[in-house]
Amino acid sequence: MSEQKSMAIIATQGTLDWAYPPLILATTAAALDYEVSIFYTFYGLQVLRKNLDLRLSPLGNPAMPMPVSLPVLVQSLPGMEKMATIMMRNKLAKKGVASVADLREMALESDVRFIACQMTVDLFDFKQSQLIDDIEYAGATAFMEAASDADITLYT
Repeated sequence: MSEQKSMAIIATQGTLDWAYPPLILATTAAALDYEVSIFYTFYGLQVLRKNLDLRLSPLGNPAMPMPVSLPVLVQSLPGMEKMATIMMRNKLAKKGVASVADLREMALESDVRFIACQMTVDLFDFKQSQLIDDIEYAGATAFMEAASDADITLYT
């Protein structure tokens, strides 16, 4: 009998576009019977909020496909972040891509281990009541333990 494979992911980003990769990889790995841990730290903690309000910024994101090419100056104007976020949400919905909330729920139902970095929780004054249930609060040591034995370790 072979041992169960495992995956450990560090998630540091909390924007709409950066919320997807760790959740897609985690749910895929869980479906393939991997034991999966995601360590959410710094801005990644936004993905664990009960009230998701993830945004997308075209500013500083030259690879973002836009219907028209916009100069950096235009990208920095008020309302551009909201417009980019709406455009991305519409595109995701049109293409049938699951929402971040749905992917997060699928991951939890698949026993993906969500670890909220306690140092970051303290640093940014998060309250446990602001974050979803069924997550752990731990330091980097918890991630190091998961990663040290993981078959796959990713940084997102």
